[in-house]
Amino acid sequence: MQNLQLQVEDSVATVTLNRPEVRNAFNDETIAEMTACFNELATRDDVRCIVLAANGKAFSAGADLSWMKRIATYTRDENLSDAGALAEMLRVIYTCPKPTIAKVQGDVYAGGTGLVAVCDMAVSVDTAGYCLSEVKLGLIPATISPYVIRAMGARAAHRYFLTAERFSAAEALRIGFIHEVVTADALDAKVAELTTALVNAGPAAVRLCKKLVQDVAEQAITPALIQMTVDSIADIRVSAEGREGVQSFLQKRKPNWLPGQTE
Repeated sequence: MQNLQLQVEDSVATVTLNRPEVRNAFNDETIAEMTACFNELATRDDVRCIVLAANGKAFSAGADLSWMKRIATYTRDENLSDAGALAEMLRVIYTCPKPTIAKVQGDVYAGGTGLVAVCDMAVSVDTAGYCLSEVKLGLIPATISPYVIRAMGARAAHRYFLTAERFSAAEALRIGFIHEVVTADALDAKVAELTTALVNAGPAAVRLCKKLVQDVAEQAITPALIQMTVDSIADIRVSAEGREGVQSFLQKRKPNWLPGQTE
């Protein structure tokens, strides 16, 4: 794997995003590697739980710039295929029979919030910032929305989806998006505490409890719902506003919908 590191020790698998030079932003290659990695770990008898971590200062900045440049020229059909791959990665992590923990050591932006949301648990350093920044680019957080809204609740999503405000780890904890906030030097210990609890529990019971929570507390994330999110992001990516938002971002200029900008 070029974009990930995998370590398995004492029944705990650690999958580490390893693109610190681009703030662990993901592209189509990363998405394919993550999907394959979690599919494999789901079947391994020597793995009882999975930690999703990252190297560098940021946990994940969302979409990689070079990937965004390619997406900016995609047709709707190409966007459907591209968004479908991202949706499949999120689904595979979310439905993984092994319990998962997001170990957040730095900032989380846009699609990166989806990676946190699909994990069963999330522990964050107190200095991490969070942001669902899509509307600033004239886009929407469609494919990650089934998971992020479940994690933070509809009321918080109404605010942070619409304003694209950056919010703190303390606020992420308050709205239920993450479970624990710790200092950087306490992050490893807190994650180890959770993995120890998971490894010491009955493996079948843990697997069934995870499914129980999803079955009882949530409406199923159906293929129809996933397809709706894929259609939504493909439609807005090829819209005039979506193309303008991405191009203005890539060209480091203000989008034309801001006051004083030329249409």
